[in-house]
Amino acid sequence: MFDHVTLRVGDIAAATRAFTAVLDALEIEQTTRTPSLSVWGNFALTQTDEEHPIAQRVHVAFIAPTRAHVDRFWQAGIDAGFADDGPAGPRPDYAADYYAAYLKDAAGNGFEAVHRDGERPSGSIDHVAVRVNDVEASTAFYSTIGGAAGLTIRRQTPGRAAFSVGASDGSFLVIGGEPTQNTHIAFSGDDDAVRRFHADATAAGYRSNGEPGERARYHDGYYAAYVLDPDGNNIEVVNHHSETSR
Repeated sequence: MFDHVTLRVGDIAAATRAFTAVLDALEIEQTTRTPSLSVWGNFALTQTDEEHPIAQRVHVAFIAPTRAHVDRFWQAGIDAGFADDGPAGPRPDYAADYYAAYLKDAAGNGFEAVHRDGERPSGSIDHVAVRVNDVEASTAFYSTIGGAAGLTIRRQTPGRAAFSVGASDGSFLVIGGEPTQNTHIAFSGDDDAVRRFHADATAAGYRSNGEPGERARYHDGYYAAYVLDPDGNNIEVVNHHSETSR
């Protein structure tokens, strides 16, 4: 499953106000707030710094309990200063029961509220889409880490690939275009998955961004590893309850 998706923003206070408005409309409660970090379940914002620029061109779709929640999400976003990227309504091209609304921020990131019938993924995120320079190369990367990260490829065309995420019906999409940048995406796994993720990726020639180990600065038992995807986004597999270093 998606453990968390983190975007860096230029003004954490302003972004927190805006996202509080749209996520309140979906009944997604804020779980953490500090001067440099805001978290709503498995979605987070953090402040940029000299080494970490603003996230650009990622698409995050949030789960809406009802169609009315989708409507409220869109209006709250417009009122909060997001740009309209598609008003609330049915999207039969995706599925007969797909009802969604779309917003966009100044960095080109897209945010969606979607309601569909049936069981939805755990957490607040329905799906995430990244744009990539080379669909084939990025599909190869995410296929390489898929066994450890819980990604299973469902379909692929020359312009995009779709992966299921874990045992849930969440989705991760790879789409050709001007690439997503400076985005952090973490998948859940146990200690063995963390180690396998890093080993599989580095053996295939992908760049490590942090070897498997405990990150006690987050909390005790936070065991994770990091690699960079072909467009430089930081990809993580994490176990929050590791026994490895205890």
